[in-house]
Amino acid sequence: MNIMDKIIEERQIPDALTTKRGKKIKNAKEFEKHREELKYMLQEHIYGYMPEKPEHVNVELIKEDPIFCAGKAPKKDLNLTVTLNGEKFSFPFTSVIPKSDKKLPAFIHINFRSDVPDKYMLSEELVDNGFAIFSFCYNDVTKDDKNFKDGIAKLLSPARRTQTSPGKITMWAWAAMRVMDYIETLDSIDLDNVAVVGHSRLGKTALVAGAFDTRFKYAISNDSGCSGAAITRGKTGEHIDFITTYKGEWFCKRYAKYATDEGKMPLDQNFLTTLIAPRYLAIGSAEEDTWSDPESEFLAAYMASKAYDLYGIKGLIHNDEIPKPKTVLDEGAICYHVRHGEHYFSREDWQVYMDFIKKKMKK
Repeated sequence: MNIMDKIIEERQIPDALTTKRGKKIKNAKEFEKHREELKYMLQEHIYGYMPEKPEHVNVELIKEDPIFCAGKAPKKDLNLTVTLNGEKFSFPFTSVIPKSDKKLPAFIHINFRSDVPDKYMLSEELVDNGFAIFSFCYNDVTKDDKNFKDGIAKLLSPARRTQTSPGKITMWAWAAMRVMDYIETLDSIDLDNVAVVGHSRLGKTALVAGAFDTRFKYAISNDSGCSGAAITRGKTGEHIDFITTYKGEWFCKRYAKYATDEGKMPLDQNFLTTLIAPRYLAIGSAEEDTWSDPESEFLAAYMASKAYDLYGIKGLIHNDEIPKPKTVLDEGAICYHVRHGEHYFSREDWQVYMDFIKKKMKK
């Protein structure tokens, strides 16, 4: 037994490739059927149920800046309107698409602010690396608070919330899917190379979006920690008791019942990362971000890799050890990196993600 498998055994982490009835998933065909069970578990116990698709998605141009990035990539301020059960809701987002004769890879960035550029998104560097950008502020979708009558929450949340009604993370992920609906209408974007990305709570959101919508070829989580990319059992820093006490609205109500006994939870975060298979997954950590716990984030990447094996794809290629800072593991379909420093979405993180996508596009 290798080092990582010993850690998994010690922490008693549930196997995402074993069904509720105890059957081991042995091949890709069985995994595709098993995918629905994984989604069920995540919706029932952590995030709440993903809302249905809207009847209509309409996008309106509000303003255009043709000289953005010195004229290399016009910036458009847009308004996206969804119609769901006859009711409408709109939220703003921004697109930056480099001038090019080729179809371009793209990032959908779920951000903390609407600014473009932003301290968490150096847009000109992304443009210079050949990427289109679609960015929105999560608070413009529904506020990061306990109010479920605000924004899109009033359409997506029932009047009386049940144990499995969608939390705010699910709603923000749903909004990212609607931006993807718009991207599908654009001739300028390479639909085989669209990534959804976020940092911290929005890294959790990006993973949920990627897990529930296979149109995202890449799911990228930066420092997402507890209830995101980090395995819960045995982690350092934040746990279910803290996160559900202070930010319970991010999740379904049922999640809080595991606050005092995480071992009773019938799943862990490897169920989320496993759902990305066989597409591309990137997880980023920071050495000093012990609240998120880099080791537990790496463990979720390692455990997800077992699903890629079913497809004959190399997932996480590693040396059977916990990575040290300045490590980038990006040879397989799963990319993991850990850098020096604190909880932040840095230029270094973005460069790893851009390099990973460009490397996979060459194959």
